[in-house]
Amino acid sequence: MTFQKRLVMILALALCAGGLYAAGRLGMTVHRNEAEEAVEESLFGHRETLYLWYADEALTDYLNSMAVSYSEYQDSVRVVPVYTQGLEYLETINQASLQTEEGPDLYIVSNDSLEKAYLAGLACEVQLPEGVLPMKETLPETAVSAVTYRDKQIGYPYYFETSCLLYNRTYLEDWAKAQIESERDQALAEDAQEQAESGDVEDEIKEAAGEVVITEEELAAKMEEALPETIDEILALADVYDAPEQVEAVFKWDVSDIFYNYFVVGSCIDVGGENGDDADSIHIYNENAIRALRVYQNLNQFFSIDTKEISYDGVLQDFLDGKIVYTVATSDALSKLKTAKEEGSFSYDFGVSRVPDVSGELASASLSVTQCVAINGYSTKKEMANEFAVYLTQHATDELYTRTGKLPVHSDKTYEDANAAAFLSEYENSVPMPKMIETSNFWVELEIAFAKIWEGADANAALKALSEQIMGQVLGEAYTEEYIDVPIPVEETEEELEEEGESDQSGAQEQSGS
Repeated sequence: MTFQKRLVMILALALCAGGLYAAGRLGMTVHRNEAEEAVEESLFGHRETLYLWYADEALTDYLNSMAVSYSEYQDSVRVVPVYTQGLEYLETINQASLQTEEGPDLYIVSNDSLEKAYLAGLACEVQLPEGVLPMKETLPETAVSAVTYRDKQIGYPYYFETSCLLYNRTYLEDWAKAQIESERDQALAEDAQEQAESGDVEDEIKEAAGEVVITEEELAAKMEEALPETIDEILALADVYDAPEQVEAVFKWDVSDIFYNYFVVGSCIDVGGENGDDADSIHIYNENAIRALRVYQNLNQFFSIDTKEISYDGVLQDFLDGKIVYTVATSDALSKLKTAKEEGSFSYDFGVSRVPDVSGELASASLSVTQCVAINGYSTKKEMANEFAVYLTQHATDELYTRTGKLPVHSDKTYEDANAAAFLSEYENSVPMPKMIETSNFWVELEIAFAKIWEGADANAALKALSEQIMGQVLGEAYTEEYIDVPIPVEETEEELEEEGESDQSGAQEQSGS
């Protein structure tokens, strides 16, 4: 393709996309005029047209460029991205598919909507082109589960969102250096004491006068201690951390949003089984979930956070202002922090790691949403749409993150960045949003339960009521859970410990006397 033809194509696609964008905002489709069709056909010959619908405006420029790129790769096909705005996205797709000739041949949709799309005929089982490896061999299991429904793969995983632990690296490195210096001072003091007792003070003076150099290896090892594996380790650090004046909280996150709270119960409850589509696999009320929620409730004693005042944007701004050491954040934080650092409004280094486990016995697991490319079951160009979907999700993703801030499921280049790689690691261990229509309100109800528990409600009772509500919806009749008695651990007081000590000592004396 000559440069002139390429330029004309870019302009034509841009004009077309602009018209479709405006129409999309009104919930309409657009018929391209005959003049545009004639110009393009005279330049490039007849091309089959694929309509790709999407609902995230941040993708507009990127998808337009992918359309141009694919036209160079496959010159018999023209792809027209269509931005469609509205809360009833699938309903709009359904209406366009049934009533117009320019409904989408393929579209981007979140994995939790796939059951609804499939049952409405708007998504069909995908067929991998010849030579393309099966998804299970190239993609994380989480991504495969996200697009699997009734043992059929009904979409291609494209990009994802989940939550990770975001931390102020500058603060933790300062803490690590202070710890290393403190440990060295203690070691020197012990050596000095030994040398003083032996009369060899000169060596001690020379050693103490030497310059203290902290190696990268020492710092890295100490930083590992600062990255918590459990919530208890965050609490332990909070007890001994000598925080800078501007720090208001060691750990703060949006406790009002289930997306940032779900990691607490993610490994304890099951809604829909591995693929989120099995109504016979719902296990919400159980002992581990109760214990995990009690740990969550106890955190309110250490980190007083008002569910009515907190917001994710507010927490992220506090992190930008250096007021927080740890928080739970989604991947959008990466681009915001990078921009703030470039503009000079964020003067710290930061890092990302897996969310900590609830305890040594209770693992954590974040919630994840996978945006997928689905092939419209009503399209007459399924094979062509399928080939473009593979191109878009597996072969043209290296610039998706840098240009849109979206983390692709499939991209080696993106995850050369350690912080992005941490999100991928979390995603691989996350719980995909389930697809079942019967449990579509589960997240709202779980969020309400979390808020009640945070504010002091009984975790056992709240979880039992939630489970009974969801099971009642699935079964279509009233459902009662059998009560699970999970005793609340009683911490021993200092007086009790002293009494135990005296009793043990008395027993030892009796034994020695006998």
